[in-house]
Amino acid sequence: MYRPLADELRPTSIDQIVGQKHLLGEGRLLRRLIDNGQAPNMIFYGPSGTGKTTLAGIIAASSGRAMRRLNATTASVADIKDIIADIDTLLASNGILLYLDEIQYFSKKQQQILLDFIENGKITLIASTTENPYFYVYNAILSRSTVFEFKAVSPEEVRPAVERAFRAAAGKAGFEVIYSDAAADHISRACGGDVRKAINAVELLVGSCIPENGTAHVTEEDARQVTQRSSMRYDRDGDSHYDILSAFQKSIRGSDPDAGLHYLARLLEADDLPSICRRLLVTAAEDIGLAYPQAIPIVKACVDSALQLGIPEARIPLADAVILLCTAPKSNSGVVAIDSALSDVRSGKSGEIPPTLQDTHYSGAAKLGRGGYKYAHSYPDHYVEQQYLPDALRDAHYYEFGDNRAEAAAKKYWDEIKSRRSGKDSNK
Repeated sequence: MYRPLADELRPTSIDQIVGQKHLLGEGRLLRRLIDNGQAPNMIFYGPSGTGKTTLAGIIAASSGRAMRRLNATTASVADIKDIIADIDTLLASNGILLYLDEIQYFSKKQQQILLDFIENGKITLIASTTENPYFYVYNAILSRSTVFEFKAVSPEEVRPAVERAFRAAAGKAGFEVIYSDAAADHISRACGGDVRKAINAVELLVGSCIPENGTAHVTEEDARQVTQRSSMRYDRDGDSHYDILSAFQKSIRGSDPDAGLHYLARLLEADDLPSICRRLLVTAAEDIGLAYPQAIPIVKACVDSALQLGIPEARIPLADAVILLCTAPKSNSGVVAIDSALSDVRSGKSGEIPPTLQDTHYSGAAKLGRGGYKYAHSYPDHYVEQQYLPDALRDAHYYEFGDNRAEAAAKKYWDEIKSRRSGKDSNK
C-alpha cells in the first residue's frame, strides 16, 4: 500500500521537528510542558506543513493519552459522540487527546458539545487552524485554551529535511539520486516554509527520474518545474490575504519603495488585481492625501490602465503607482478630519442647520426665517466670514493643516486672507 514519503519521514520526537525553535527550543514554555508530560488545551495556529499535526501526536504519546483525530471540515456531531463514548473505558483509561484539524469549520453547537468534557479534563483538546483563531474560533473555546503560533519554516531549516527526503526517496526507488546544491536550495526556498510541500516535491522529482546505470540526476531546472509558484501561500478569503494587503499599505505609508514593490509582486503572483487597485486608491487618499493631491488622479489613471491591460502588463502602471506613492510626501490630515467629524455625528452631535444656509428656493422661505446667506464670490478674495456649522457645533474644529509644503502653502494663503478680512472688519 502506498504511503506518502512525508508521512514516512514524520518526526517521532520533538528534536526531529524542523523549525519552531521559538516554541520547542530548550527552555521554551511549550517544550517544558511536553517534557513534563503535561497536555493542556491548546490551539496551534500557523501555515500548513509546519509540524502542528506531528507535534500533537508526540504530545499524545508522551502524555499517555489515547489520541483521536477529527477534521472539522467533515466531522459530525455523531463523530464527537463516538469519541465521548470512549471516555473512562479501557480504550482511553488515561483520558483522550482530541486533535481537531481546521477547528474554524466547527459549528458553535459542535464546539459546545466538547466544552463540558474539556473543563473536567476527560478530553484534552489540541486544535489546529491556518486562520487567526481570534477571528474564527468561539470565545468559549479560546478562553479554555492556550494559543501557540507556528511560523513558516526558513529555507535554511528546510534544507536538511530536503536532503533527508532525497536519501529516503532514493532508497525506496532502488537507485542512486545525485542532486545539485542549486536544486536542493530551490526546493527549500520555493516551498514557502511548508516542509511537507518540500518533501512532496522531492518525492515527485525522484519518481520522475529515469536512471542510467543505476544513477539519476536532478537539476535545478527540474526543481523549478516541480515547484512552479508553490511558494505562494495566499487565500483571498484567508488570513494571509489581509496580512499581505496590510503590509503593502504600511510599506507605502512608510515610504519604502522596495518593500512596496515586494508586496505588489506577491499580490500580482496571486493574480489579485482587484485588491491591488483598491488598496492603491485608498492609500493615495489616506496616506498621501493633501500633501500631494495630484497623486489621487495619477493613481486612478494607473489603476484604469492596469485594469484595461490585465496581467502581466498591468504590473507596469501598478509599479509606477507604488513608487510614486512611496516617494511622495505624506499627510493623513484628511482621514483624521473626517473621522473626527464622523465621531461627533455618531455620538449625536449635529443640531439644526443655520437658517442662512437652508434652502430658500420656495415662496414661504422668508416667512420661516430662512435667508441672509452671504455669497462668498461677491466679496474680496472670494471669502466672507459667517457661521456654517450648526449652533451646537459652532466651535468644533476637525481639520488641522499638515506640515507638508502643499498644506503649509494653503494655510499661509488662508491665514493672510482671514487676517486682511479681520483687519477690515475691525476698522468698520
